[in-house]
Formats: sequence, C-alpha cells, structure tokens
Amino acid sequence: MHAEDAPKAAQAFARPSFFRGLSGKLLLLTVIFVMVAEVLIFVPSISAMRIRWLDDRLNTAAAAAIVVDGLQNIQLDGKVREDTLRTTGALAIALRHKDESRLIVADEMPPDVDAQYDVDDANPLLAIHDALDTLIFGGDRTIRVYGAIDDDNADTMIELVMPDKKLRKAMLRYARNVFVISIIISLITGIFIFVAINRMFLQPIKRMTDNMQEFAADPADPARVMAETEGRDELAMAGRHLAFMQRDLQKTLKEQKNLADLGLAVSKINHDMRNMLSSAQLISDRLSDVDDPMVKRFTPTLLRAIDRAVSYTTHVMAYGRAKENAPNRRFLKLKPLIQDVTELLAIDPQSGIELRVQVDGEIEVDADGEQLFRVVHNLARNALQALQQERGGETGIISISATRTGSVVSISVDDTGPGMPPKARENLFSAFRGSARSGGTGLGLAIARELVLAHGGTIALVEKPTRGTLFRVEIPDSPVSLDLFRSRSGA
Repeated sequence: MHAEDAPKAAQAFARPSFFRGLSGKLLLLTVIFVMVAEVLIFVPSISAMRIRWLDDRLNTAAAAAIVVDGLQNIQLDGKVREDTLRTTGALAIALRHKDESRLIVADEMPPDVDAQYDVDDANPLLAIHDALDTLIFGGDRTIRVYGAIDDDNADTMIELVMPDKKLRKAMLRYARNVFVISIIISLITGIFIFVAINRMFLQPIKRMTDNMQEFAADPADPARVMAETEGRDELAMAGRHLAFMQRDLQKTLKEQKNLADLGLAVSKINHDMRNMLSSAQLISDRLSDVDDPMVKRFTPTLLRAIDRAVSYTTHVMAYGRAKENAPNRRFLKLKPLIQDVTELLAIDPQSGIELRVQVDGEIEVDADGEQLFRVVHNLARNALQALQQERGGETGIISISATRTGSVVSISVDDTGPGMPPKARENLFSAFRGSARSGGTGLGLAIARELVLAHGGTIALVEKPTRGTLFRVEIPDSPVSLDLFRSRSGA
C-alpha cells in the first residue's frame, strides 16, 4: 500500500460514531417510526376529543334549557343567565322542537356565524377535517353547534352559538399532552427494540466485522479464524460460512506459498541443470561419429531426449506464468510423436508392463509438436507410475490409440491400473490437489489441460466398465482463412 493511501484506508476501516453506525440509525429510525404511528393515532383521537368537548357543552346547555323550557314565559335573571353562558362558553342557547325554536338565553348575538357543526354526524372523515380545521385555522371564529338532546327523541335539538377560542385552546393542550406522551413512549419503545435487536443482530455483525479486520491483518494465522457459533438463524449460518471461507483461504495461501517456494527452488536447480545438460549435449553430439551400430541405434533417441530436456529447462517455469506460450501449430504425423513418447518412457520388458500403440501411421494432427508430446507423455507417465505402484501378478497394459473424425483428432491413453481415487477425481486437473498417487503434485494433469485448452481442444477422464483409467484428448484442426485456402489450392 502506498504511503498516501494509508490515511484513506484507516479512515475507511475506522469504527463509525454511534449515530453513524447501525446502532444509532436503528434507535433513530425506531423513534421516528413510533412517532409516525402516534401521528396516525393522534389524528382520529383529537377528532374524538373535539366531539366529546362539544358534546359536553351541549349536555350542559341542554340541562339548563329543559328547566327553562318547563317554566313558560319566565326569563332568567342576569346572574343565572351569566352562569349558564359562562358554564357552556356560549353566546346564545336555543331549544328547538320540530319546527318551533325558543331562545333560552343570549348575551350578544354575533352578526354572522363562520361555521356550523352537527355533533350527531357520524362521518369520521368529516369529523377529522373539522378537527384539523379548528386546530390549524380556528381561534377567532364564531361557530354554531347543535345536536339532539335525547337519542330516542331526535325532534328536540339544542343549539349553541359560541366562539371556538376555548375549543382550540383545549385541543392544543390535548395535542401537547399527546406529543409529550408520544415522545416518552417512543423513547421507551426504541430502547427496548434497540436492546433486543442489538443483542440479536448488531453484536453478531460487530463480531464478524472485528474478526474480518483481524483476519485481514494476518490471514495465515489459524488463531484468527472465526470461532463458529451455535444457532440456526441467518447470522449464525453467515458466521459458519465465514469461518469455512477463512479456512479455505488459509489452505489456498499455504498452497500458493508452497508453489512460490517450489518455483524458487526449481529456478535455482534449473540454472545448474542447464549447464550440465549443455555438457551432455556436447558429448552426445560426438557419439554420432562412433561407428558402433548399437551406439548409432540409440544416439538419435538420446539426442532427442537431451534436446527436450534442454527445452524443458528453458521453459520449466512456464506453469508459474499466467499462461503457456501460444502453440506453434502445424500438421505433423502423430505416430512418430507417440513412438518418441514410448522410447522416453523406456519400459523394461521384465517389469510386467506392456505398452500398446494403436495409431495409424497416416493420421496427422494440427498441433504444436513439443506441447502435444508433453500432453501425451504426462498421461502415459501417470499410467506407468500407477501400474508400477500396484502390486499384483497380472500384466499391466498401457494403450495409446488415436482416430481422426472429420477435423478432430482423438487421442486415448488407457491403462489397467487401480483407477483414480475419489479425492483425485474431485480435484482433477488442479495443481497440488489432483494427484492420484502418494507424493504426487498433480502438476502433470494441470499442465496437460492447459496445453490442450490452448489448442482449442478438450481433455477428460472417461468412465469405463473395466478397471483402470482412461483419458481422452481431442484436438481440432485450427480454422483456415479463405486467403490461405486459396493460396494452398492455387486458386
């Protein structure tokens, strides 16, 4: 990491403040949601409070009106009239029987009434509208309120003409009390919810976050792997998956370290090996001048083997690079290449292992000769090693066959050995995991697969009814451009 990036990284991984973290956000959202719920409850409740307040005034006025109505042609004196008006808060009280109306008491009749309300109207939306209208715009208006005195006798009505100042003041006091109670309920509810969710969710998340930071500081330390927790919920499962990923990452890092150490060791060996092979190459060149028939017979094979060894030392680190060199493809006879493989294997006739080659001499394959030789040699050598490790009296057989179907050449390497173990099948073509024998690295199959894929072909383990292992390699001919085809055909 660059020095200038360190402050940015420290800031990115710094623990957030309370209100910027999940805990603070959860508490704030809980309070907000509870307040929203209280508002939804407050709107119909203040409407009901307004109806009750007006109904109480009508009942008080109705009690006085019934007494006065029983005393025909009697006027209330000044003190009684003032007490009645003061109790109800009205400017005038009237009693109406069907079409007849009687003014019970009045102070100063206003010239105009701003609004009138029927407390017996059961429309809830209209009641909410009237309540909000009074709460927001009221206070300076004169209203007329009326309702039936007795629910069983709707013909007798009581009417009040009154200012809405006291009504609005009572509604504001009620709203203030509801607001204070809502705040208290929101805080208590928020704290309870926060404590519960913090214990159930936030603490496990914090534990996983802290563990990931510690693990990132030293991924190779086994003690930093997250300890698995009991539980069946999603967070417990996430913790177990995290622990599994961390252990798998440590295993991968260990393998990568082993690969890096192996590459360093091979590069050192490669330097000295090339010098020794160069000396052997010079000596082998002189053997071609010897007249001994036996020497002349084996010298070409020896020279090819040494040349390939020199080539391998030159490209020994190819697997450590991002990819192999692109194949230098050309059409070549397949049978001589297979024969070179058999000669390099040098199977002892007394070993009880028989190598059978079933390849038509006319089959040609469009491939890089050296790379295809490495593919077939790796597969055949694996088969030979499997047969050599197996102890038994039966003769082991390695069969190399090839066929051409259209533009695809299929090469099969079959053996009668013990077959691939389950672990090797699960990690087939994986370096350091796909070895079928003890002490193997699995690099042979991994390299073979990479070389075959570079040719646009496929390599696969084929199931067969008999014991042993069968690998099949299919190499397609490379596409030919139209201009190249015309040049070759002389068109």
